[in-house]
Amino acid sequence: MRAPGRPNHLVRRFFGSLRARRPVPEDQLVVAGLLTPAEAALFWAQPVADQSHGVASFRAVIRDQPSRRDLGRAALLHDVGKRHAGLGTMGRSIASALAFAHIAVSGRYAAYLDHGSLGAADLRHAGSDPLSIGFAADHHGARPDRIDPDDWAILVAADGE
Repeated sequence: MRAPGRPNHLVRRFFGSLRARRPVPEDQLVVAGLLTPAEAALFWAQPVADQSHGVASFRAVIRDQPSRRDLGRAALLHDVGKRHAGLGTMGRSIASALAFAHIAVSGRYAAYLDHGSLGAADLRHAGSDPLSIGFAADHHGARPDRIDPDDWAILVAADGE
């Protein structure tokens, strides 16, 4: 299992999760208008910190690429697999530290570290587009050949927001 991101990204996410709030009504309308009902159910099943991060990632994409709704969808949905772990901020931090130390984990820690493939499976089941599925699956790894390098760079940058 690989660690879920770069250390500086994880530090920002840690502090961001402590301040996270449920998306405001304007953002809720964006989610409703952009996602299918099945995708929206996955989005809203996430912890509030992941909802907030998804919206921030979406906003970063749309700020730079306002016509790329496909990239915005992928940004909103990329972390939906984290809900399988049921870990809070401290549990996620412990799982990440163990992964960085190359210590094998199981159970909820393993689910958290495998959130990309879990989320991709959820999105596949929901009938999502290949870009959203692909970014969810691989967003902590190397760019897969099936995703355009420019699109990948935009999405990875947005994930760092």
